[in-house]
Amino acid sequence: MTDSPAPSLAPSPFLSSAPATGGPRRLVSRAAAGAALLLVGALTVSVSPAAAEPEGPPTDPLARYHRQHLDWESCVLGPDDETGKELQKAGARCADVTVPLNYAKPNGRTITVAVSRIRATDTDRRVGALLLNGGGPGGQTIGDPPWVRTSMQQVGERYDVVGVDPRFVGRSTPLICHWPTGSFIRGAGTDRSGFDRMVTQAKDLAERCRTTKGDILPYATTRNTARDMDVVRAALGERKISYLGYSYGTYLGQVYATMFPGRTDRVVLDGLVAPDRYNPRLLRGTERANRRALEGWADWAAARDADYGLGRTRAEVLAVVDGVQAAAGRTPLRIGDHRVDDHVLPVVVFSGLSQDNDAAYADLAQAVRDMRRAADGHPVTPSPGFAATLAFLLDGSASAYGSAQTAILCGDASAPRSPEVYWRDIERARAQDPLFGPVTQNIGPCAFWDPPRERPTKVRDDLPALLVNATGDPRTVHANALTVRRMWPSSRLVTLRDADQHAVYGVFGSACVDTTVNTYLATGHLPATDVTCDRASGR
Repeated sequence: MTDSPAPSLAPSPFLSSAPATGGPRRLVSRAAAGAALLLVGALTVSVSPAAAEPEGPPTDPLARYHRQHLDWESCVLGPDDETGKELQKAGARCADVTVPLNYAKPNGRTITVAVSRIRATDTDRRVGALLLNGGGPGGQTIGDPPWVRTSMQQVGERYDVVGVDPRFVGRSTPLICHWPTGSFIRGAGTDRSGFDRMVTQAKDLAERCRTTKGDILPYATTRNTARDMDVVRAALGERKISYLGYSYGTYLGQVYATMFPGRTDRVVLDGLVAPDRYNPRLLRGTERANRRALEGWADWAAARDADYGLGRTRAEVLAVVDGVQAAAGRTPLRIGDHRVDDHVLPVVVFSGLSQDNDAAYADLAQAVRDMRRAADGHPVTPSPGFAATLAFLLDGSASAYGSAQTAILCGDASAPRSPEVYWRDIERARAQDPLFGPVTQNIGPCAFWDPPRERPTKVRDDLPALLVNATGDPRTVHANALTVRRMWPSSRLVTLRDADQHAVYGVFGSACVDTTVNTYLATGHLPATDVTCDRASGR
């Protein structure tokens, strides 16, 4: 994975299907990844010497992990490491935490989990450690403390802000299946022959992981990531942790709070995943929200016809999208060195809709403009963001990201095995939305994966947490937040109204949302009632 700024068009099952880069934009756009960072941490790392008394009874099988000494060093890995430079500028230090590959055999093989930390400066009023997860699954989080610390304003001075790259992600021990793509997500195409090609691709991706990383695939799960988090907690010397999770990170937070009751302090979950809907087919049910987001983008583009030439009305802009999709179905569009067919094109559009702001909308408008020119037979050099997205989707530079993301999804829960199930769902969804339905319902590698080793976590009945969601979120729809709010009656929900936005706190720019979250982090007291925030900033 590289640390260069990423395209906001990167495909996404939750937050994004490409890894993060620096600043709040990491939740807006994820980049294709470079392997250098992923080489950190071999599978045979030994546990560091003890520096403190072990937690729990002397027979605790994880005592040597809980008591390990962490060597805090510079986060900069080399001259091109922009994430490391941002961390260094913010005063962060980095360390590797050793954890068992298999928690059932803690004396066996080990892996490392990479962490970064900006320490509290207001030590007299220090609350504790705030652990972060930016989503994915498979997204890097180690670079997030600087922009989260800035978003926290003065309350950030009272926390150690800690970014954790989950096992097999980013700077942690890698899981790389040598895929020719950074994401398994594709459209099913326009007919059965196109879908059959996707079945073949899904089988191939699954087989690549099975043959290259079959020995560690069973341990790429959310439950094991939660176990790793608790080792991190103990190695940091904390009795409890506070937690900020976005998107998939909200599910990880639910699992951690369930597996380790009593070890959470202040919990903020932004862009909610409902636990009863968590499975490898996470995109199902998002078609309507994505259609609304597409219409909102079309209104934005129509108002800027002089800049992009896509039409002066919503209908005209949407007709251009439909036209390039039809053209790609006839003959793949030649864009730079890549060919964009009817499997890839709808993913490009889908991926441009998770962020409700001018920069993300402009990226999508430029991509659609490039695709229309290609459909008209013109030679096209894609805009920089579009070029990075195509590289992410169509070459193997981001194989590590797609491999880890898929391994986690498939390791957590089973998917239907018969291609006919997917085909029936695609045909039904296509009738309602011919652009997005074949993406959200399509088959993936989990249909050909080995069954999970553990059952999915039955999330606890209640937790006093602060939940955040936008009404138009096209990835984790607002209904998910309502589900978790009902499940956890002691929680409170902050809703950002009239925004097609995925990930809000510290990202969208809502003073209402940010103040509500920061007040909770400062006081530990949830609002007396749920909070609704009007959209405060225009597109």
